[in-house]
Amino acid sequence: MAADRRLVIENCSIATVDAHDTEYESGHVVVAGNRIEAVGAGRAPEGLANVERRIDADGHLVTPGLVNTHHHYYQWITRGLATDHNLFDWLVALYPTWARIDEQMVRAAAQGSLAMMARGGVTTAMDHHYVFPRGSGDLSGAIIGVAREMGVRFTLARGSMDRSEKDGGLPPDFAVETLDGALAATEETVGQHHDASFDAMTQVAVAPCSPFSVSTELMRQGAELARRLGVRLHTHGSETVEEEQFCKELFGMGPTDYFESTGWLGEDVWMAHCVHMNDSDIDAFARTRTGVAHCPSSNARLAAGIARVPDMLAAGIPVGLGVDGTASNESGELHTELRNALLINRLGAHREAALNARQALRLGTYGGAQVLGRAREIGSLEPGKLADLVLWKLDTLAHASIADPVTALVFGAAAPVTASFVNGRQIVEGNRLLTADEDAIARSTRAEARRLAEIAGS
Repeated sequence: MAADRRLVIENCSIATVDAHDTEYESGHVVVAGNRIEAVGAGRAPEGLANVERRIDADGHLVTPGLVNTHHHYYQWITRGLATDHNLFDWLVALYPTWARIDEQMVRAAAQGSLAMMARGGVTTAMDHHYVFPRGSGDLSGAIIGVAREMGVRFTLARGSMDRSEKDGGLPPDFAVETLDGALAATEETVGQHHDASFDAMTQVAVAPCSPFSVSTELMRQGAELARRLGVRLHTHGSETVEEEQFCKELFGMGPTDYFESTGWLGEDVWMAHCVHMNDSDIDAFARTRTGVAHCPSSNARLAAGIARVPDMLAAGIPVGLGVDGTASNESGELHTELRNALLINRLGAHREAALNARQALRLGTYGGAQVLGRAREIGSLEPGKLADLVLWKLDTLAHASIADPVTALVFGAAAPVTASFVNGRQIVEGNRLLTADEDAIARSTRAEARRLAEIAGS
């Protein structure tokens, strides 16, 4: 939408997720170009010029768009495998298959992953891609291209692995890069694709995979590279008890101390999972403002445990939500993680006081924006911020008898998305993507999954 054109959304409930959790039982949102111009109670002001479209959103809740902070898109074509494994056994079972991916497969998998999230209210997504088989093509470019085509705001966490089985790691020897190759390719990806502007649609982070698939030197030099280039850092951390044992045996310290020794704690860093964190680990993350991507469904699928999210939030740690790879969260949706985060955390030590509906919504919106370093631009509905917002339909059988709309969204069934806007552009209408053919994507992902299975089997 042109900068001088306006979109007016009225007659809806609004959860702004601002610093005061401001909500309106019936209010309006005015969008001008790609920015939010006004949010308030009642109808929009009279006499607004250049109103291109008005939406009567009766029966809807408007929220900021959801922000996904951890994912592995390529796994879309290996869903439903190794369903009764813990993390390390699951990785050993699937790495030989993943090591056969190519650009065509990755493109199809990215389409499937992004389509599923976007039609479910995600407006900002990320992908932690770390498998780069030799001769597989331009995998980073393929993923970024799909996100651009689909109209989703996107961060590519350019991953890497250089610790293979022969070095005591888990990936097969043919599935890893060299130290110098990984660093050079990561720097090239940042140079080609990272946009540091306020309304950037594509950003890149430096993201070695995990302590058990990456050398200490790649961790250390990766952190130095990210800070020299002015981009963020991402990796997996403290996901399982086996990882903690691995770090103590190999490095003589737990994961958090190891990360700190390699320069991997700081306000420009976010870690995925962080399930097994003791009090000193939480203190270190809080002291350094290191962020966390909480992935409740994946943690449950792999029997990793329950992350101490209430304690992290109480300590002031930025926490967002992540789908994680769809080989460990086959639904591939983020809006279901609002509910799962709340329910699973209530199984922990804090029980019914662990999280409430509004805290869960904050994790999926503003918390995710914090974790990705974009809280100035997205994550809440406030004048001046980018126009990334979602209209959730809450007047159907599934939700109509729940009086509080935020409770309906979080505690209830997955709500239909009537409309989703990214940067002021509508990408979903009536729970269907406007920017991609969902049926064609379903066919291509099925075909690529079969092709990969055949290649891996031979």
